Amino acid sequence: MAQVSPADLKSLPNLPGYTFPEYKDNYPRQNSWNLVNGVRIEQKDGVSHEKPKFVKVSKVQDVWRSGSLPDSQTRAVFKNAGADIQFQELPAWDAFDRHVLRFTGYFKESVVETNLENFRVRKVTIYYYLEDDTCQIQEPKIENSGMPQGQLIRRHRFPSVEGGYLKAEDLRVGTVLQIYGRNIYITDCDPFTREYFEQAGIPQGPTEAEETDPFQATREAMKSHASTQPRTYEKVYREVMLGGGHINADMQQFLENDKKILRFYAVMDDVTTPQFERRPFTIMFFLADDTLEISEQYPLNCGREKFPIFFRRGKLPLGPYKVQGPQAQARKKSEFVHGHDLRVNTTVQLLGNYNFFIYDADEFTRNYFRQKLGMELEPMVDVRLPERTVPRAKTPPYTGYGTWEDSMGSVTHLVPKLPKKDLVKLFQHEGKVLRFKAKFAKPKPEEADRMFVISFYLQDDTLAIHEPPQRNMGIVTGRFLEKGIHLNQVTGRFFEPNDLLPGKVVQVYNHELLILDMDEYSRKVFENPNTLLRKFDLEAVLQKLRDSMRQQYPLVRDIFRRFDGDHDGVLTVAEFQGALEKFGFQLAPEDVLKIMRHFDSRKDGQVSYNEFCDALLDPDWTTCMLQTRGPLDDTHDDAYAARASEKTAERMETNQVRKAVRDLGDVLYKKHGMIIRILKEMQHLTHEDYVSSEQMMKALEAVGHPFRLEDVQRVILYLQPDADLESVDYRKLFQDAVTSFHDVSASR
Repeated sequence: MAQVSPADLKSLPNLPGYTFPEYKDNYPRQNSWNLVNGVRIEQKDGVSHEKPKFVKVSKVQDVWRSGSLPDSQTRAVFKNAGADIQFQELPAWDAFDRHVLRFTGYFKESVVETNLENFRVRKVTIYYYLEDDTCQIQEPKIENSGMPQGQLIRRHRFPSVEGGYLKAEDLRVGTVLQIYGRNIYITDCDPFTREYFEQAGIPQGPTEAEETDPFQATREAMKSHASTQPRTYEKVYREVMLGGGHINADMQQFLENDKKILRFYAVMDDVTTPQFERRPFTIMFFLADDTLEISEQYPLNCGREKFPIFFRRGKLPLGPYKVQGPQAQARKKSEFVHGHDLRVNTTVQLLGNYNFFIYDADEFTRNYFRQKLGMELEPMVDVRLPERTVPRAKTPPYTGYGTWEDSMGSVTHLVPKLPKKDLVKLFQHEGKVLRFKAKFAKPKPEEADRMFVISFYLQDDTLAIHEPPQRNMGIVTGRFLEKGIHLNQVTGRFFEPNDLLPGKVVQVYNHELLILDMDEYSRKVFENPNTLLRKFDLEAVLQKLRDSMRQQYPLVRDIFRRFDGDHDGVLTVAEFQGALEKFGFQLAPEDVLKIMRHFDSRKDGQVSYNEFCDALLDPDWTTCMLQTRGPLDDTHDDAYAARASEKTAERMETNQVRKAVRDLGDVLYKKHGMIIRILKEMQHLTHEDYVSSEQMMKALEAVGHPFRLEDVQRVILYLQPDADLESVDYRKLFQDAVTSFHDVSASR
């Protein structure tokens, strides 16, 4: 069959019977998803979707974190790779996220309903969002303007006069923006916008002066207008004498004394209750309208219902409290209680038969009496009652059954609980036994030669008495007193180590024993209770430690992470001692340093992961048959102990710096609007752009996030190593803290 070319098929008419089916080798599908710089984006190009906008930005220099290990040849190659690549393409919504250009301007609106003005100037703010080329116009709200203000045009892509959409280059200072029938004259832009256009090579013009309207000029004149002659009491008197100037006296009192309150603190001895009670009150006199309010201050757990208003705000008459009808004659002003009549350290009778003792007043009240009335209030009077002693029930005597803690559980709890053991004491003094030699203090003739060995166990304060066998004694020897917590009848308390010193007499179960001597081990323990007197074979301990660690986890990585508590990649002295204690080795600090020095091949005072693997695992290949490890150096090295102590202090400081930077990052990065609040507090403290570390600490404390001064200084020196603690650029510091938020992880 002859081959038919595509050109021959195209010449045939497109009619039924003249076409042939086309067979494709593959059926590709358009890829609408892509991965750009580690960010997944959707690439849709069609009628309803535009292709994503890409911009070229500077590439961030990659950093290889070395940690405590030296750089290798591979890392040197990595650092030099890609040095010539300076730019990269990113989606606009990623590169320009939260980048907004802000312009200010105004437009004129005609006014036809009044002959006082012809037009009104309305100021607006134009926002251009670079991430999606959308715009938004808002009008700042002016108090008492009488016009609906706020969002003038919602955020969307503005159409351009020349067709298409409005671009950032179309917004220029000194030009007119035509949008939806309004002509907005652009007068200025913020510093960020000017810097953006200068970097783009199209700088903005100078700031234009804003036009004012007659209405705004009139309001400004009203603010600056002042009366030619001030209103004095003499002027009011002259006006009244001439038949005019009838002012509202109550209104004048309200305008002069609004929000001024005389506050007195008083107590009332309530004897109507079965139990005497002293109830605290606050008496408030409002100078604006000569009203009075009494509120009760409830103490904690007083048992009363919370109705704090004892007397609702109003005018309180003097003398007995009477309810008057509508036909009663109105009371005079002098028949009501006035704040000027109240004094500190006096008793006043209010509401008929309630006696209030005023013991103090606030600072405003004292200043008011001093300046307005020319008198000084007495100092505060202490009205606190002595605390009532609640008699405690007598503890029942010890029955002798079980331990003392077990018996006290039935006294302190309705449902007895298992006594808690002192695990710290049990762990520190495990295996420590003090032994003493004793005999009967008042023996019978046949018991004069009997000797006893008293064993005191420091881990749980238990006591046991054993009688060693003697030849031809005629008495059954062995256990004289079973191990347990016993009572010393001489002191009335349980046995303590100081009760068993040589020369003292103890009495247990009516048997008096005289302590004669103690062994050498007990004497050393009394000299230093925390000493470790057990001798260890450090070579055997090292081998036992290796075997125990291998059995802990199958992978060496998991073993290292198990003992690396702060996850910083190294083991310090404290972490290495914790690993030894985990497997039951209570070693002295000198012995811990000897074993740690065997693991630390670089002798820098800490054990890295590679050194841990080399000391724990056998080598993969050897140069000789049956190669053995080097012996353990049993000598003490003071220089290595000093280096280990320095590394421990350095790691502790590193953790504190990391925690301080992370805490400040949580405040600035996670809490919306917190940076604005802190900047406002900074402006209240100083008008300069530089603050000290103390001022920064005060500003953080003012917004509800107190930091220590040392932590603030750590954050400053971490983010800006060359900064002066007395002159810190706080705006730059906050930018660095937000930028490096993800560099300091909470858990590693």
